[in-house]
Amino acid sequence: MLGNISAAAGKRQLQAAGIGLGALGLIWVLATWVVAGSSTQLILAGLVVIVVGIVVSILNDWRSGFYLFLIWLLFEDLARKYLGNNMAVYFGKDVLVGVTYLSFFLAHRRGRVDSFRPPFMVPLSLFFWLGVVQVFNPESPSLLYGLLGLKLYFYYIPLMFVSYALLRTGADLRKFLALNLALGGLIAVLGIVQAIVGLDFLNPQVLAPELQSLGRLTRQAPISGELVPVPTSVFVSGGRFSWYLILAWIMFMGTQGYLLLRGGRRVLFGFVGIGIVTVAAMVSGVRAAVVYIGASALVLSAAFLWGAPWRWGHGHRLVKSLRRSFVGAGLALLLMVQLFPKSIGANWSFYSETLAPSGPGSELVSRTWDYPIRNLVGAFENPRWPYGYGTGTSSLGVQYVSRLLGERTIDMTVESGYGTLVVELGILGLILWVMWTFALLRAGWKVVRQLKQTAMFPIGFSILWFAALLLIAFTYMGLAPYQNFVFNAYLWMLVGVVFRLPTLAAQAPEPAKAHVQAARMAQSTVSAGGR
Repeated sequence: MLGNISAAAGKRQLQAAGIGLGALGLIWVLATWVVAGSSTQLILAGLVVIVVGIVVSILNDWRSGFYLFLIWLLFEDLARKYLGNNMAVYFGKDVLVGVTYLSFFLAHRRGRVDSFRPPFMVPLSLFFWLGVVQVFNPESPSLLYGLLGLKLYFYYIPLMFVSYALLRTGADLRKFLALNLALGGLIAVLGIVQAIVGLDFLNPQVLAPELQSLGRLTRQAPISGELVPVPTSVFVSGGRFSWYLILAWIMFMGTQGYLLLRGGRRVLFGFVGIGIVTVAAMVSGVRAAVVYIGASALVLSAAFLWGAPWRWGHGHRLVKSLRRSFVGAGLALLLMVQLFPKSIGANWSFYSETLAPSGPGSELVSRTWDYPIRNLVGAFENPRWPYGYGTGTSSLGVQYVSRLLGERTIDMTVESGYGTLVVELGILGLILWVMWTFALLRAGWKVVRQLKQTAMFPIGFSILWFAALLLIAFTYMGLAPYQNFVFNAYLWMLVGVVFRLPTLAAQAPEPAKAHVQAARMAQSTVSAGGR
């Protein structure tokens, strides 16, 4: 007995000594870097320590891994800008989500999570296996192009299983929505500040060469000559920031509708968030953000009125909410005009001069029809349109693989999402893409129709609208939005959310219905007391 105690004590002493020596070694290395002025190495070392701690936490609880991945996903670009576009940081999110997948799989094997089979799995699987086969296309310069393409197309698909299992109760849904409200509002505010004070804010003095043109982009209105700086906020480019604003606005609108129908004190956050994101889109210097948010406002307003629980007397509340949302957005823009007229005035000149259908500087027709159609037709003019050049050969980020390998890129690239599918995967790739996207949207619509007359409907329809925009409208213009890691990850996690909503809606009676029933019971009690 005493021998066992002594052995255990000796083992603890050895462990303590090892930890102490490791700590001293770490302090020595850090002190050396400080003396040498190696701030980049210090930051990277700190990130490594953080990642190791996060990995251990995720293996114990995959739910924490999901939320940590979500935060890293949105703020990774900020670290990349200050670390010279370091690729280790770029793949940090993929490590985090990979560990989350592993932890989720282990929990699933132990029967601790719910699972579901997506109704669109067959066409999606066919598209996946075509992508795998096309990795070995003889015209592909390297297998690494194929691996890049597989990551861009498919790596985040398991997020729909993770998010489905994540939402066990309405409280889990509200936690997910609240986090997105907070992150979206913060990113939008930072973008507004950057548009006002200048692009040096949230950008280092010296950007990596490949990020320089993205982080310091300034556009010019074709007629008035007004200069329009394009803010990037926490991202590396204004394009990615504007794409995120579209997603954030749609989610804010759906969240506000859900909170209003459910009842609660957080509705105000939705109103404020919509106003902030509207102003951010206006000063983003990107026309797509303004156009798609405007279209989303019309579509979501009509859909919410169609799906509102009128029978429980809450339809009029939703009408009032929509009116207040637009009034709030208008007041936010008016406040911006009063405080910073120069910033918003230059953007207004740029939008009006390039989007007005009859204006001399209008690019509306050329950017929405002539240019994408010309690129789509160009994909079929190539003799390899039946077979393609291989997965990833014309994808987002192909320049990094080319620089790493010193390999050539293919000569055939087009700025059309459907055309890019033909270039990479041939005509069969385009057909299978249309099949699985149609199957997903059809299955999603069936779910959303089930949610009609419930508080979950605004969330469900907003998610379906975002998926339709990304898989049809954005893909028509180019494949980069789908392959952009923020959009791609959000698409698949939100797909899991929308298929989970019917279960959450069935867990408890609708708040609107319960409110009316409680009022009637109270009235009956008063009447009985009077008699």
